Amino acid sequence: MDLRIFTEPQQGATYDTLLAVAKATEDLGFDAFFRSDHYLRMGSGDGLPGPTDAWITLAGLARETKRIRLGTLMTAGTFRLPGVLAIQVAQVDQMSGGRVEFGLGAGWFEEEHTAYGIPFPKEKFGRLEEQLEIVTGLWATEVGRTFDFRGTFYELKDSPALPKPVQPKIPVLIGGHGPRRTPRLAARFADEFNMPFASIEDSERQFGRVRAAAEEAGRKGDDLVYSNALVVCVGKDDQEVARRAAAIGREVDELKANGLAGSPAEVVDKIGRYAAVGSRRIYLQVLDLHDLDHLELISAQVQSQL
Repeated sequence: MDLRIFTEPQQGATYDTLLAVAKATEDLGFDAFFRSDHYLRMGSGDGLPGPTDAWITLAGLARETKRIRLGTLMTAGTFRLPGVLAIQVAQVDQMSGGRVEFGLGAGWFEEEHTAYGIPFPKEKFGRLEEQLEIVTGLWATEVGRTFDFRGTFYELKDSPALPKPVQPKIPVLIGGHGPRRTPRLAARFADEFNMPFASIEDSERQFGRVRAAAEEAGRKGDDLVYSNALVVCVGKDDQEVARRAAAIGREVDELKANGLAGSPAEVVDKIGRYAAVGSRRIYLQVLDLHDLDHLELISAQVQSQL
């Protein structure tokens, strides 16, 4: 079971704060540092000092870390043109020495689009499918050849399909709860399928749908890595769990029901139950980015038991 650190910087974080978390992620033996791709905070709070861009952040971290994988859950397809996005991700892969993973989603948070003048199209899923086809097609085109694409939403002609990533194939992550179109899209493009903020039972059902879709598409169900993203709140005792829950504005009982919360032993047990339904990777949503002692505890008493 891989444990990865997953951050939500739109809630309020500087690049220096994210760098500190990424360095702790590396030093403490976690597998990867991931971040969301949002430009507006959600819920209460002021979001100060304001948003940071996902791929600019990862470019910086690519030069200041050595081992950990770097990626997004998920890059918003509404934010960037697919040709430009392919260039950005390939460049960060080069900057990191081949440590990038690419999560792409359709985009959903209409208010952040309105706040920053970003078009919010009605038909997002069809665009997402074309974006995946373009980005992966550009990367896969042999050097010296060109890439062409004509779709409903995008058209590329005589693209040199450069630059190339360092990795022969950048891992592609697709996720979501949709029962039909999402599994089919994952079967076609994904190296990893992520189930965000879902119960063990819902995860098992969706993993089954993705496996079935992969087999229907001529792949083996086990060709994909299956993963979960879950909020984390661990403490040495009940008081510490309660303190950490209060710091992120959540209730302990709710966190235990919907995430990974409680003592290290409780969290290890629940991770084991996700593993039993096929999850091989957990993205730990860390909401208090200044509490690096939290990461140390998870590393020492959770990760060490997996």
